[in-house]
Amino acid sequence: MNRTLTTCPYCGTGCQFYLVADDAGRLVSVEPSTEHAVSRGQLCVKGWNAFEFVHHPDRLTQPLIRGNGRFEPAAWDEALDLVATRLVDLQKRHGPDSVAFFSSAKTTNEENYLMMKLARAAFHTNNVDHCARLCHSSMVAGLAAAFGSGAMTNSISCMEEADCIFVTGSNTTEQHPLIGTRIMRNVLERGAKLIVSDNRKIRLARFADVHLRPRNGTDVPLLNSMMNVILRERLEDKQFVASRTENYQKLRDVVAEYPPEKGAEICGVTADEIVRAARTFAEADRAMIVYSMGITQHTHGVDNVRSCANLAMLTGNLGRPGTGVNPLRGQNNVQGACDMGALPNVYSGYQKVTEAPIRAKFEEAWGVESLPAEVGLGVTTAIDAAAEGKLKGLLVMGENPMLSDPDQNHVRRALENLEFLAVIDIFPTQTSQFAHVVLPAASYAEKDGTFTSTERRVQRVRKAIDPLGGSRPDWEILCEMGRRAGYAGMHYDSPSDVMDEIGRLTPIYAGIAYDRIRRVGLQWPCPDRRHAGTPVLHVGAFKRGRGLFSPARYKPPAELPDAQYPFVLSTGRCYWHFHTGTMTRRSRLLDREVHDGYVEINPDDARALGIRDGQRVTVTTRRAEVTAVARVTDVVIQGVLFMPFHFEEGPANALTNNALDPECKIPEYKVCAARVGSAQGAAYESRDV
Repeated sequence: MNRTLTTCPYCGTGCQFYLVADDAGRLVSVEPSTEHAVSRGQLCVKGWNAFEFVHHPDRLTQPLIRGNGRFEPAAWDEALDLVATRLVDLQKRHGPDSVAFFSSAKTTNEENYLMMKLARAAFHTNNVDHCARLCHSSMVAGLAAAFGSGAMTNSISCMEEADCIFVTGSNTTEQHPLIGTRIMRNVLERGAKLIVSDNRKIRLARFADVHLRPRNGTDVPLLNSMMNVILRERLEDKQFVASRTENYQKLRDVVAEYPPEKGAEICGVTADEIVRAARTFAEADRAMIVYSMGITQHTHGVDNVRSCANLAMLTGNLGRPGTGVNPLRGQNNVQGACDMGALPNVYSGYQKVTEAPIRAKFEEAWGVESLPAEVGLGVTTAIDAAAEGKLKGLLVMGENPMLSDPDQNHVRRALENLEFLAVIDIFPTQTSQFAHVVLPAASYAEKDGTFTSTERRVQRVRKAIDPLGGSRPDWEILCEMGRRAGYAGMHYDSPSDVMDEIGRLTPIYAGIAYDRIRRVGLQWPCPDRRHAGTPVLHVGAFKRGRGLFSPARYKPPAELPDAQYPFVLSTGRCYWHFHTGTMTRRSRLLDREVHDGYVEINPDDARALGIRDGQRVTVTTRRAEVTAVARVTDVVIQGVLFMPFHFEEGPANALTNNALDPECKIPEYKVCAARVGSAQGAAYESRDV
């Protein structure tokens, strides 16, 4: 047996384990690393099963080209030439911004860097983005404005040092199980206070000192009311506010409009609950905020994030262990994909494409002239542009927008409207069904590279087995594509060479190299090879200097219930599956546990509608109808439905609203108007209703 230490390909926690392969080169199991700083010999159920999907018979092992209405096997040279030629031709006919590139939170740092380099240096467009647009773009924008850096401020280990933890919009024990375990251990063993804000009765709520169950989309008034109480009772950290922040008076003026009674009325909680939460948080010596997509995926997601930052600054809970604003990244490398500049407005290290000196640095390093200066299209706006006929070509690497993006009908129309679509992936997906060319990629187990975890820890991914069939690592595919498009600057002997280039051009990664992260990763910023990494950001000062209070007023969600659609529908994940199910639904144990889409409905609502537990029901919004199994449970409050989005047979995101946050263009997955009734007809109807 051969054992290879690598990093888990699922959530952003960054656990490490050994992939165990037999002498025939087949993966047979995983063994957790007992030495790893985060996982410490533990894994969640997805981690324990992170080997089986690699050998699934559905794996793509040779390039496919669509001809006569179906896919035919093709040679690599033919497929790569076709992709490069078609994209170049589209640009010649329609301009450089007629094509776009979707990178991936599931591929390595090196591959995300190469994708953004391919888009900018070879194809001269900033139309490059990835799924952070759908989950955490509001976090990057909100925290960067407040602190100067849009990342988790502290380390996962800090969750065992906090005296109070405020978890909002994060079902932590299901989506980041080992982080959830740390929170529970701190509460049960050290007596830390726990505040949970989530109208679902998630597992963490059982251990909470205060469980707030606000209406979906009312986070801003809730947080404002908590700050109102803190100011009214003089619980703020006056020294921190005076020495390290600005715009304080504006914050006072805005939150004065939200006494707890008003917050209670808007949010559907009691004023006493708001007061208790505010006191519990403010009176703790070290208090931290933990959040995820329940905060970010709103048309006011940036306001939500800024409000979390405001609460932390008001109470002085930044720049120390056990404190901070800590967004939990949902995918294994969504942090790294952002760090690498797989975004339409920045190069690697969040260096702005609009700044001439930054462009000049990359032009010199890449050997190109006149890199584009205008911010490009993101994932959501690129789909809109394709639907409108403005975007002609698209290259998608390791993403599945047909199942992950909101309003599936809209996405379908956009993909069908493209003149050319190429997909790079390890399995056929709902998106690859629309492609003209599909290129087979190697999985995480078949290549080298790095992932960056939610705590900014850059860690090794190591090749355990050879790529299956004719599949190739994404980094090799991208380099070949660049050369065939006429750009000579994408020749590398290994991913290590790519990381060396990243370090030369990216100040926060300057001290990171493969020889320094053999066993334990480094947390950025790591400015040189002598630096030990940065476990806690903003010690003594914020990156922007003083922290900026940016108070927000309540804005209702884009679509609220009415007589025709009386329920609020919210989407998310379940414990057993990951994202669009591409990997977990090809793992027998995980798919056996939850094989079908479902919708949670409160018992009182179910009784009123005559719906039984386990009955198939139809959930309908203004965009589509989807059939799912009813789970009658008090996990959800009256008037709210919850659906996981993993299932092609019951695609929750066919129902969701494509309304966007105006600043970061993130969709509002957490609130839309819906109705539910007994199932009739097909499981999914794509017509407008």
